[in-house]
Amino acid sequence: MRRRLLAVLLVGFISSSVGASLRAEPQAAPLAEQAKQAMRRAASYYHDRVAVHGGYVYYYSLDLKQRWGEGKAAATEIWVQPPGTPAVGMAYLTAYRATQDKFYLDAARDAAAALIYGQLASGGWTSSIDFDPQGKRRAQYRRGKGRGRNYSTLDDNTTQSALRFLMHLDQALEFHDEEVHEAATFAREALLKAQFPIGAFPQVWSGPVADQPSAKASYPDYDWKTEHHVKEYWNFYTLNDGLCGDVSDVLLDGMTIYKDQRCRQALEKLGDFLLLAQMPAPQPAWAQQYDYEMHPVWARKFEPPAISGHESQDALETLIKIYRETGDPKYLEPIPAAVAYLKASRLPDGRLARFYELRTNKPLYMTSNYELTHDDGDVPTHYGWKVGSGKLERIERTFAELSSAPGKKSAADRKHRPVKVSEDRLREILSRLDDQGRWISKATGERMTGQPKFGAEQPFVSSAVFCQNLEALSAYVASQKP
Repeated sequence: MRRRLLAVLLVGFISSSVGASLRAEPQAAPLAEQAKQAMRRAASYYHDRVAVHGGYVYYYSLDLKQRWGEGKAAATEIWVQPPGTPAVGMAYLTAYRATQDKFYLDAARDAAAALIYGQLASGGWTSSIDFDPQGKRRAQYRRGKGRGRNYSTLDDNTTQSALRFLMHLDQALEFHDEEVHEAATFAREALLKAQFPIGAFPQVWSGPVADQPSAKASYPDYDWKTEHHVKEYWNFYTLNDGLCGDVSDVLLDGMTIYKDQRCRQALEKLGDFLLLAQMPAPQPAWAQQYDYEMHPVWARKFEPPAISGHESQDALETLIKIYRETGDPKYLEPIPAAVAYLKASRLPDGRLARFYELRTNKPLYMTSNYELTHDDGDVPTHYGWKVGSGKLERIERTFAELSSAPGKKSAADRKHRPVKVSEDRLREILSRLDDQGRWISKATGERMTGQPKFGAEQPFVSSAVFCQNLEALSAYVASQKP
């Protein structure tokens, strides 16, 4: 009787346990763990399947047979200009900091090795690196094989992004990797020698720059529409495409990572140049480029001497960064007049023209035949003729805050606030990752970096999307740490 009772009780226990387990919902891994798994799957695909010699381009067809940077990329070619190799390398570093998983650090080192191969003899980088010694874009690499041009460029954040990545990787490696440390040091030295005594930088350099006379910016006293076109415009003082902001970030990193006081001096000189480069009334903003007499000057055939809506906003943001570091109020003085002028120059849709004609302040464009015009109805499509103006309100608010609490702003003010990623955003990123570890994008007709010739709705893999999503997942994982 006792054995029969025990058997009945045992069967009942087993039945109730099985029923309870069948009714229970499967337990999903915590979101932070899901994020870490997705990070590893996406990064493994990108590092193991997408990379060429450790480097990357902008876009890939789903079968990885077609690759695009600024135009179609050769099978042996990678891109330096963002969102190319340095951007992907920085995303790996962000993932490493969030997880301490050595896989990401090794992936970042592979990206650095690709950049070190393509570092020019002049110290910086050009927009792409070709591992084929006979390739069409080969250049004078310090360590790699190739003959050709030796022009290090600051255009489109090329040398700046590569150098910043190497400096941050050098720090993550505790300065023990000799190749990374030497390449970062050589590039930093070359950048400092490329700064003019007036504080400006050229668009490109092949060696140390020559001294030039110092002057305050002024309007040209000649017919700028037809005169003073210079073939090698890249040797002049340049603000093009956010150059000042990107260079200032490099110099700030040089101060923070290496305690290099020369970078601080270079930062102050850059600020002093921006003070000189502010144009007089009635247009107290900045041009895209200046000659050695500090007149706005031609660059490419579609970049006339003019006040620039894009570069002016970058100049204002750079001055604020320099003030935060130095505490010197002179770097804030140009801001009120410049912001007032730019706000008054907004187009009916709220944007700014890329160019405003000198003195008249009329928006300035080019026809598809590259003739100057005030009409935007027939402009070349490869260039951004209008830019957003939303930064102006933020600049104005920041200026008011800094002015109300004057005094030196320490380096601590530059530290990035933790990026917050909502759970909804996290789930959206996780849901879009396919079983191969890809985030697949589709062309919808918007203007894209490099102007790839995608067909309508053509699917592709984007380095920019990979970086954004990997960094967002990393930020979430980091936020969940005790």
